[in-house]
Amino acid sequence: MITPNEPTVSPPVSLDLDLIRKHSIPGPRYTSYPPATQFVAAPDCREIDAAVDEDNRAGAGPISLYFHLPFCETRCWFCGCTTVITKRRLAAGDYLDDLAREMRLTAERMDTSRPVTQIHFGGGTPTFFPPDELRRLGALIREIFPNRETDCEFSVEIDPRRLTLEHVEALAAIGAHRASLGVQDTNPAVQLAIHRHQPHSLNERAFAWLRAHGFRSINVDLIFGLPLQTRDSFAHTVDDVLGLAPDRLSVFSYAHVPWIKPAQKIFDDRAQLPDAEQKLSMFAVAHEKLTAAGYLDIGLDHFAKPEDELAVALREGTLHRNFQGYSTRGGAALYSFGVSSISSTGDSYRQNLKTLPEWRAALAAGRLPTERGLRLSDEDLRRREIIMRLMCDRRLDFAALSRALRVDFRTRYAAELASLADLEADGIVVRTPDSVRVTPLGTPLLRVVAMRFDPHVTAGALQHSRTI
Repeated sequence: MITPNEPTVSPPVSLDLDLIRKHSIPGPRYTSYPPATQFVAAPDCREIDAAVDEDNRAGAGPISLYFHLPFCETRCWFCGCTTVITKRRLAAGDYLDDLAREMRLTAERMDTSRPVTQIHFGGGTPTFFPPDELRRLGALIREIFPNRETDCEFSVEIDPRRLTLEHVEALAAIGAHRASLGVQDTNPAVQLAIHRHQPHSLNERAFAWLRAHGFRSINVDLIFGLPLQTRDSFAHTVDDVLGLAPDRLSVFSYAHVPWIKPAQKIFDDRAQLPDAEQKLSMFAVAHEKLTAAGYLDIGLDHFAKPEDELAVALREGTLHRNFQGYSTRGGAALYSFGVSSISSTGDSYRQNLKTLPEWRAALAAGRLPTERGLRLSDEDLRRREIIMRLMCDRRLDFAALSRALRVDFRTRYAAELASLADLEADGIVVRTPDSVRVTPLGTPLLRVVAMRFDPHVTAGALQHSRTI
């Protein structure tokens, strides 16, 4: 990690909507570099297997564990996640049996004494799993990966519609203390249009239960650009959520990709989607309300209270980014389990098979269920570090990067640096002989700046959401 030489956090500023209009284009979110669109099919996984072996040599560092729990009772029509729709609760136990197989197969290749610094349950709906199955998963983690750090960050994604007090008690018992609630929108008409009925009273109840059971950080996910949303209706949603006093918020732009997620085609049929200008007005009102309420714009639609760990990490130059978004836990290899989940070591990515039958068949055959992945080249590693610094520090320090990358940064990336001229003219970045700094006005366009250092971006543009 490269620590910036000056603070990265500035007082909140008003958005320049004309600037965002001009530069809002499709691009990666850079939870990884190269992004997942660049992964290749891996029928022969020797290169990726070698990377895992190298990652587990003596003296290897901490690990982060991710568990994809894909089941949902009903389909939200906007959703872009890998899910399995079913009301059969026994499916959770069957899936956990297979998850245990994957964990043990992986552990055979690992140094399981490595400290566990982060655990995350994602979905799907993790609380589709009955409380006893969540306790069983917690016990499996303790058994197979026993060296959990005392301050291990343990988070879980929660659908308030599928949450009981017994779920909260089970999650607290296995060590979870962070939660991310899917709210999306509190307007009943919007909820009907997206097939997600969720009275705000359920969100309030979830907060009360989680706070009472020691959850010390709660995030809320909101989405703008959904059917029937307006600037005023979304402003009301933001007000509803601010009444809950979450520690963090993620305010995402809806990505309409029906060629990838066919369920989204229903929105085309009904012609209910806001246009680009309406979406921009929604983001603007959310940004205005959240910063006025004291939340810090972390970047990429993430906001946090000033005392939150994310905000502290941004101020101190220790912010990190992984497949779950912004994080305070850098330097950990990520080992992920379940359908479609993505693992990463220092120089590799590995993604699991995306369908339940294929994933199960691989495990039944006694092999890791890898579908595709990537072994990073030296140049990939250099560009990943550059993009990480932009996304997390909002600046590039040439001397520090030259030391870290073992190249003359200014010379090797002269063309990329020259390409920033138009962004500098528009006030998005400031260039000096020794650095590039993203301005407060440019913070909503971090992805645009990072894309100037990404040679893959043109070919994969249609597979990404717009920057706003």
